Amino acid sequence: MADYRKTLNLPDTPFPMRGDLAKREPGWIAQWQQRKLYQKIRQAAAGRPKFILHDGPPYANGSIHIGHALNKILKDIIVRSRTMAGFDAPYVPGWDCHGLPIEHKVEVTHGKNLPADRVRELCRAYAAEQIEGQKTDFIRLGVLGDWDNPYKTMAFANEAGEIRALAEMVRAGYVFKGLKPVNWCFDCGSALAEAEVEYADKQSPAIDVAFPCAQPERIADIFGVGTLAKPVLAVIWTTTPWTIPSNQALNMHPEIDYALVDAGERYLLLAHDLVAACLERYGLTGRIVASAKGAAFDQVLFRHPFYERNSPVYLGDYVSLDAGTGIVHSAPAYGLDDFQSCRANGMAMDEILTPVTGDGHFATDLPFFGGMNIWKAAPEILAKLREVGCLMADAKITHSYMHCWRHKTPLIYRATAQWFVGMDKTVADASTLRERALRGVEATRFFPAWGQARLHAMIANRPDWCISRQRNWGVPIPFFLHKESGELHPRTVELMEEVARRVEQEGIEAWFKLDAAELLGDEAAHYDKIADTLDVWFDSGTTHWHVLRGSHPDGHAEGPRADLYLEGSDQHRGWFHSSLLTGCAIDGHPPYKALLTHGFAVDGAGRKMSKSLGNVVVPQEVTGKLGAEILRLWVASTDYSGELSISKEILDRVVEVYRRIRNTLRFLLANTADFDINSDALPLDQWVDIDRYALAFTRKLATQCEADYEKFEFHRVVQALQVFCAEDLGAFYLDILKDRLYTTQPGSAARRSAQTALWHITHTLVRLMAPVLSFTAEEAWAVMNGGDEEDSVMLHTFHALPEQGGEAGLIARWEIIRSVRAEALKVIEALRSEGKVGASLQAVLDLRLHEDAYNALAALGDDLKFVTMTSQVSLALQAEDAPQQIVATPSTHAKCERCWHYAEDVGSDAEHPTLCGRCAGNLYGAGEQRRHA
Repeated sequence: MADYRKTLNLPDTPFPMRGDLAKREPGWIAQWQQRKLYQKIRQAAAGRPKFILHDGPPYANGSIHIGHALNKILKDIIVRSRTMAGFDAPYVPGWDCHGLPIEHKVEVTHGKNLPADRVRELCRAYAAEQIEGQKTDFIRLGVLGDWDNPYKTMAFANEAGEIRALAEMVRAGYVFKGLKPVNWCFDCGSALAEAEVEYADKQSPAIDVAFPCAQPERIADIFGVGTLAKPVLAVIWTTTPWTIPSNQALNMHPEIDYALVDAGERYLLLAHDLVAACLERYGLTGRIVASAKGAAFDQVLFRHPFYERNSPVYLGDYVSLDAGTGIVHSAPAYGLDDFQSCRANGMAMDEILTPVTGDGHFATDLPFFGGMNIWKAAPEILAKLREVGCLMADAKITHSYMHCWRHKTPLIYRATAQWFVGMDKTVADASTLRERALRGVEATRFFPAWGQARLHAMIANRPDWCISRQRNWGVPIPFFLHKESGELHPRTVELMEEVARRVEQEGIEAWFKLDAAELLGDEAAHYDKIADTLDVWFDSGTTHWHVLRGSHPDGHAEGPRADLYLEGSDQHRGWFHSSLLTGCAIDGHPPYKALLTHGFAVDGAGRKMSKSLGNVVVPQEVTGKLGAEILRLWVASTDYSGELSISKEILDRVVEVYRRIRNTLRFLLANTADFDINSDALPLDQWVDIDRYALAFTRKLATQCEADYEKFEFHRVVQALQVFCAEDLGAFYLDILKDRLYTTQPGSAARRSAQTALWHITHTLVRLMAPVLSFTAEEAWAVMNGGDEEDSVMLHTFHALPEQGGEAGLIARWEIIRSVRAEALKVIEALRSEGKVGASLQAVLDLRLHEDAYNALAALGDDLKFVTMTSQVSLALQAEDAPQQIVATPSTHAKCERCWHYAEDVGSDAEHPTLCGRCAGNLYGAGEQRRHA
């Protein structure tokens, strides 16, 4: 008896069913590196329009975490998709190398009090070591880039470039020295950037302090009460007792009503609306004698509780009735509003008291509290207030308070002499940096769109930018200050270029070892060389000047502009922010055309990842077990505009999605294995109708995916690919196609039509998935191109499908057919569940359809049975006022051993008694013709 299975065109491919990604991916990466794939892509893309994604540098400290993986994979998907869309999209990865975390790590490892040059040496070595470790992990994720030539902010050329960027801002007049309160960390011993501040609960003593009035006659006049026979005291409320020794003023709101309260032995001055709450807090009874607006108290003098100095009243709109007494005490060295209020009221810089040292202690010459730690001095300050009779109440409260993100310790505002970039200094075009930056925000595209309002608000409300730090491991601020006047050397910009040239050759060490006389000659005796370093956000914030400008010559005349910056949503106050300010200061516009922000990874329950919770997902473990491809698919399939949930269960679901796509791809590759597009392809006008429909819905997929790639909506791409593989192909087209592919003659027009369509579908699918499933796409491409090791899917663009007319009508007609088919398969499934048929081919369909459906299905002729996956179909026209009917019954005919159809002519050929006439003709005759399916 003949084995007809051997006569079928059964598919075969070296593309395995199992990806075995974790084991095979490292080998593929090694091949990419050996073949210099990134460099070949650059050669292939030469001359195309540029698309520049400028890399926001991760910090060179510690192993990468899931957030790093998310960030780098997103960037890689964008660079790959823009490359395949026909752009020249280079990717130069970078690292942020200076700053306190590395210096702190060196101190922990090697001890404090090392010579400064030794600290810098150790920091540079540590950063280099960390970069190599992170680079290996990034490459393992399948990220293509110029890994042999990344940019590092500690590279000599970049350190010099940063100094030149600063010189441009000095030249424009933005940089100035001033005494202002800045975020100060005692553990860091330095000012902090806004992005280095986080908030956490802190328990603080909340105290009410009375300030005796030095001008009671003015109070009497204000309230119109004649002579006051008892002392008058203004009461303030504060949660920072350590600032009381530095008090230099009181603040009252001009529009708030204040009351003179008779409290027995003295009068109290309190906000009218808070009198009852305050008296209850003080355990006193009293009555309101009179009321007056705060504006009347401007410049009235009160006395400090225990020091011989006055505290005048200054009016301030920031005073509120949310808590306390409605009167605020002002220590200008330790509060932003306090500082601005005192300065606005004529207080000179040298009049501002600054008794707190950089390590968190009071100066030794401060009466009563000299040398004490400011936090530990609270009980002593309260005792002194009790002693002088000015402590009205004290309690403990828990409130949100600013902390160092690095040390997790409380910060203070501390006025120190620092270098600032002025937000409201008017420049040559009669605009301020704030105005320039706000215009830049409005001109920038944001993904997602809400980022624009967020960054706009930050710029609108931010203070001047403090750019100086008091550390060793950082790019120096190479200024010379006159010893007497404190002014910058008149040739500062010229001198900075001289320093930059030295740094370009020797690194930042060149400045620190520089003898001022080398640049200033005899003038050196009159100038001090400062030791401050630049805020690390200035490092990364000026990479558009010293990296982007040199690497990507886009828009040199007006300054470089990357097409996209991409980072986590916290970078609105970090890298996006600092880059915006430096770009607008130097070039007059942002260094980017668009900003994309992504959320942060959380566990499956939406909780922040924490070692204590045991919910941390480590990217190295995922790649080692499941493969980087699964991480890439997770990133792409998740809407990054919010939080991205990840867990073992979520990754398991991603694996299932991957398997579905891989199995579809394997079917496509297997069924085009014996097909050569150059010799076997059929012209479009000879294709079977359903193949033309497949071309149409594949074009629809490609159009949608390419548009979604352009909008950076990768989760929509993955959804579309998933639906395409599962529904359009797996559950419909490929299911119908199997009979034609397996049973018709190998070189028949019917089979070649299907294979021509499949070839185009395969090319479309592989190229569309390549930005996301980079490993699998390359694996498939190697099978498609016969193992040509010099080729890569990334050397090609998205597939251009053959053009055909009338696709809208074609799609509409086949959508009707698919709808009827879906209903018919449900009816057959019900018959199968009753045990009356096995496979759908055993069923006979009787269809009674309305005119539109009837006409669409009738056009298929005898091919309708292939579309409905049955062996026989009868079709009749149903009146519009009657319901359509779909009836399935078991076939009474025999089953063909080869094609498994139940046909009346099975056994009609005596030589082949187990075959139907169609199979006999395909094997021994001229073969069947297909027009529709």
